[in-house]
Amino acid sequence: MKIGFIGLGNVGAKLASSLLRNKFDLIVRDIDENLTNNFKNKGAKVVNSSRELAENTDLIITCLPSTDACAEVMESEDGVINGLSKNKIWLEMSTTDDSEVKRIGKKVIDKKAFPLDAPVSGGCHRAATGNIAIFVGGDRQAFEKILPILKVMGRKVLHTGDLGTASILKVITNYLASVHLAALGEAWTIA
Repeated sequence: MKIGFIGLGNVGAKLASSLLRNKFDLIVRDIDENLTNNFKNKGAKVVNSSRELAENTDLIITCLPSTDACAEVMESEDGVINGLSKNKIWLEMSTTDDSEVKRIGKKVIDKKAFPLDAPVSGGCHRAATGNIAIFVGGDRQAFEKILPILKVMGRKVLHTGDLGTASILKVITNYLASVHLAALGEAWTIA
């Protein structure tokens, strides 16, 4: 399976590096040429547009800093959606809004492709070692098709249900982590 990865920032670079270490056929795209050149030197192919990446891969992974960045990458003239065709899979690994992933997901489905949301939990240090948790929402068969790829990027992989449910679970885990840190701080203060 040919994999395309868009977004080589703090987390994305580490996830994409796990794919390269495990000898997957990888094409990358990022607005920062220094990042793409680094991956090119490690054996990845580099393309000039998100559309070209989607046209030449089976699995398109996005890991971007905001919903606006994701919308631009997906919906622009040279975006992923215009490069999609039947049975391709879009895996959104950014921490995003469930309503936004569903909105874009409808456009992916219109192309007869499969949208999955798959935010990660555990931090950059765990992403670097392939030890991160990955929540995945969307079509179960598409999830199972890419499960071996997910297991290379993360140790704990959970299918959460319909598209958008993984994004909701990610927000809940962020909330619980924040509450836990606040409680821990209070406990240390009292101690």
